[in-house]
Amino acid sequence: QVQLEESGGGLVQAGGSLRLACAASGRTASTYTMAWFRQTPGSKREFVAGLSWDGSSPEYVDSVKGRFTIYSDSGKSTVYLQLNRLKPEDTAVYYCAAVGSQAIPTRSGFYQFWGQGTQVTVSS
Repeated sequence: QVQLEESGGGLVQAGGSLRLACAASGRTASTYTMAWFRQTPGSKREFVAGLSWDGSSPEYVDSVKGRFTIYSDSGKSTVYLQLNRLKPEDTAVYYCAAVGSQAIPTRSGFYQFWGQGTQVTVSS
């Protein structure tokens, strides 16, 4: 089992920044691929960014490339998502997820473990 806990959400004006954190604990958490998804009411959970456990090139959805950065601490126990130049359309609940694979799936169904989510609201 891997436990995930997100933090860092909040309310920010358009153009601002936030940093989300996902603390992972449990058996071999450092060998899991980690990802961030987001979801708005009535919509499916959308892949935002992912980081393989081996540190290879991260993946991003096109709409956040150049604005968001996913990275982990040296022990791989915490994964961060730096959100810059935020837009109102980035408003969503952001979820951290983990899967025991080297690849970075973009479909939520492949992920085994999820955090409880953290709200990000961007005002115009």
